[in-house]
Amino acid sequence: MIVRRFHDEHDELVQHLVHQLNTPLDWPEAGGLNTGQVAEIASAAACDVSYNQAANGHLADLFAALPLPGTPDGNEFWSALGSAGGDAALYVDPGNMGGPSFDRLARGNEAGIADRVLSFLAELDDEQRDAVTRVIGDALAPDTLVAGGRYLGQLWLRDAETTAWHVLLARRRLHETQDDRKRFLEAWRNA
Repeated sequence: MIVRRFHDEHDELVQHLVHQLNTPLDWPEAGGLNTGQVAEIASAAACDVSYNQAANGHLADLFAALPLPGTPDGNEFWSALGSAGGDAALYVDPGNMGGPSFDRLARGNEAGIADRVLSFLAELDDEQRDAVTRVIGDALAPDTLVAGGRYLGQLWLRDAETTAWHVLLARRRLHETQDDRKRFLEAWRNA
């Protein structure tokens, strides 16, 4: 994560904390964490951890937009998705994902569903991808006032793919050290 290390009284996050907590920037003056230091901690934490959590939440929201497993519509949808996607669809099939996949996501297994989504999409050939697009789009179309099913399916697939990539990228960055970040900045500064 690349975070500015200095927050002054004009920083948006500092202003928000000062306003919300009703504290001056240097409060408390006699030691302990002051409002500016809290802003630095919040800024650092918000970069990767919150981004990763938000991306995972969005990935769950994308699946929540699809027909629910175990319902008549869901059974029909997931069967149609399996037919359209072939073996690749097993990566995202509710019965094959190991049961409470989204429960595990909430407990910190952030990359599990993202890996499955990317594996699913990577294994689809062009014909399967088009068929999957239609199945997803047709499922989304009745609840949406915009374009037709195929286009909605394309949007869902693109969004799921990009979101899954963001989850994996943010997960990778959690293992980078301050030295890794310094090497990165130095290499680009000297390029």
